[in-house]
Amino acid sequence: MDFSLSPELRALRDKVRQFIAEQVIPLENDERTSLTDRHHGPSEALRNELVARARAAGLLTPHASRAMGGLGLSHVEKAVVFEEAGYSWLGPTALNIHAPDEGNIHLMEEVATPAQKERWLRGQVAGQWRSCFAMTEPAPGAGADPSMLATTAVRDGDDYVINGRKWFITGAEGAHYAIVMARMEDGSATMFLTDMDRPGIVLERNMDAMDACFTGGHGVLRFDNLRVPAADVLGEVGQGFRYAQVRLAPARLTHCMRWLGQARRAHDQALAYARKRQAFGKPLAEHEGVGYMLADNDMDLHTARLHIWHTAWMLDQGEKCNFESSRAKVVCSEAEWRVVDRSVQILGGQGVTGETPVMRIFTDMRAFRIYDGPSEVHRWSMARKLVHLAEKAEAELLREGGA
Repeated sequence: MDFSLSPELRALRDKVRQFIAEQVIPLENDERTSLTDRHHGPSEALRNELVARARAAGLLTPHASRAMGGLGLSHVEKAVVFEEAGYSWLGPTALNIHAPDEGNIHLMEEVATPAQKERWLRGQVAGQWRSCFAMTEPAPGAGADPSMLATTAVRDGDDYVINGRKWFITGAEGAHYAIVMARMEDGSATMFLTDMDRPGIVLERNMDAMDACFTGGHGVLRFDNLRVPAADVLGEVGQGFRYAQVRLAPARLTHCMRWLGQARRAHDQALAYARKRQAFGKPLAEHEGVGYMLADNDMDLHTARLHIWHTAWMLDQGEKCNFESSRAKVVCSEAEWRVVDRSVQILGGQGVTGETPVMRIFTDMRAFRIYDGPSEVHRWSMARKLVHLAEKAEAELLREGGA
């Protein structure tokens, strides 16, 4: 893997960095960030302004294909651009690369029919509307274990009738369309596309949450005899779990990219403070305890970036990267969290107040160790695969020995 950046990518990185600094960060304290109702994220009005600024700068939806109106970035190029966008918690919203839309755009490009793309995707790439991904359910339904999927879809003539309940559905309020995962009568799963204003879709409430960086918050949805035409099945019937992997492996990694930008910003804040703040006769940075934390921050940031870039490179080679994306997600979510936590400690009182952006980053980021699979589930999944690979290698050696 070549770690050098092409002149074109360096120029794009610098352009995004300047855009975030000049056009996005000044809006972080805008009254439309919903800080008075912080659980529900930036308002639609603020989102629209951010998107308009990114569109004018030629930076909107850069991960989408050029045919759909994006920049057609590779996974490695996304790693560079998304980190820069993530330096502000409003950056991913501005560039239209926030969750869940970024993952939905990728999935739609891979799986949707031409007619479905024209109906739902093109306007989304243009920043005209948002989407949500309805998979997670309250107990006893699907959470970290997707096989527990409880929402059902039953064929009725030319339609499917969907019934069930979903929660933690990011961006549900105000979404234009949803991708709904439901269980079929034979036990398989299928993804369905539906406009959010169809009869049978009820937004029960928005959930209180630590984070406040997602427009629309996290909703609880109920489907009461929602009728979806067979033409609105996403991909093939019964292949929902397979398509979930198409979406989730890259989406895990883009989470890592965006939050790396936030962690880097927290570290920058802590470093600047430690260089200037005096205590016991010298700057904080000259005290070993603080200096070690700054060094540990740098190591964690670099480790996270290497995992991201390597996994992105493998995705660009056509690998599925289910194992590697799990590994990167665990490493990055925990390393980036440590960076932010140390930064709070270094900043002291300023780290737990709104005097710096770090308090906001701290409360937004904690859920990252849960989103797209808790660290424990990824570790368990990785362990199973490691054991399977070891057993397979041992069996091959035995066969070769007996040949």
